[in-house]
Amino acid sequence: MPELPEVETTRRKIEPLLSGRTILEVVHDAPHRYRDTHRAAGRRIAGLSRRGKYLLLHLAEQSAAQDEAHDLELLVHLGMTGGFRLEQGQHTRVTLRTDGGDLYFDDPRRFGKMAVVPAGEYAGHPTLLAMGPEPLSDDFREEAFARLAATCGPVKPWLLSQKPVSGVGNIYADESLWAAQLHPAQTRLTREEAGRLYHAVREVMGHAVAAGGSSLGDGVGNYRQHDGQSGGYQTQHHAYGRAGQPCERCGAPIEKIVLGGRGTHFCPVCQPLHPRARQETP
Repeated sequence: MPELPEVETTRRKIEPLLSGRTILEVVHDAPHRYRDTHRAAGRRIAGLSRRGKYLLLHLAEQSAAQDEAHDLELLVHLGMTGGFRLEQGQHTRVTLRTDGGDLYFDDPRRFGKMAVVPAGEYAGHPTLLAMGPEPLSDDFREEAFARLAATCGPVKPWLLSQKPVSGVGNIYADESLWAAQLHPAQTRLTREEAGRLYHAVREVMGHAVAAGGSSLGDGVGNYRQHDGQSGGYQTQHHAYGRAGQPCERCGAPIEKIVLGGRGTHFCPVCQPLHPRARQETP
């Protein structure tokens, strides 16, 4: 957490508060985690976008015309527990001061990061640089996805790598694989399996974005929108967080295993693992 639906919801919610505003100062005490943020001072926020799980604030010269290109970007990765708030709190790590008021970045577990970089230059952010297509964009094509899936290792860690498609994290990988009826450890997907997964990813992500993402429990660091509102997609989970509960498709208990270091939820009956012998190259 947060994954693409939560970051996209954050972008949509805070964009009206920030777009067109001038950054006066970025206040924090951790320059190793929030890098080169002094470069944002005096810049106008020309707009906000998202790439995978990254939020991008586009920064233009104060004197630039509204339609001129920005030359710097403030990259924000929310980490596991980061989020923006309207009021300063116990876990506020960064204060974004603008001519329209302050916005606070809270992060109880301190995994969030920020950096100001030249626009489009992501050499210091290899995950962002190598990220696959957006799952809800026209760039995410079924044939290209199927070609990659034909040689993939265990499919869930492959999805989490961000290379075949961006923004899919632990929650939405489990949900997509449940919808596609694929075991999380399945390797080398057939064309038909890849097609099911492709459509499942698009459907799950679309519904999750429409619902404002997922909020899990009431613990510290649980995802909330900037105004404290919870997401709504957790009520639609079929696999994630439902270990021991009956599968809503076949009734078998949902199981939880650790795969690639991540807790993984699936139905052992309708998501069977199909062993496949590797074909040796002549």
